[in-house]
Amino acid sequence: MAAKVNLVMDQAATFSTSFNVEDTAGNPIDFSTYTASSQMRKSYSSLNAYSFSVTGNSTGYITLSMNAATTNTVPAGRYVYDVEVVDDSGVKSRIAEGIITVTP
Repeated sequence: MAAKVNLVMDQAATFSTSFNVEDTAGNPIDFSTYTASSQMRKSYSSLNAYSFSVTGNSTGYITLSMNAATTNTVPAGRYVYDVEVVDDSGVKSRIAEGIITVTP
């Protein structure tokens, strides 16, 4: 089940946030062999999406980022987002989701 995490992004500023992800035993998940993706949309059914750059490391951290030029193109308001990872055997999981508020 995905963690619910709400975020705030400032327009025209570099955005970066990290999540620490652990397994059920409290051990960090090694994301060095995973591929990850993340997008934000006005609603779950919106076709227009803004993508984050996503990196993961061996100590359980996933980092989402978006450069200032891109955040400048995002209209102020509330959006939904999620973070999905795929392991090296092809298993896809949603690890985080929530609302992201873009402030002018």
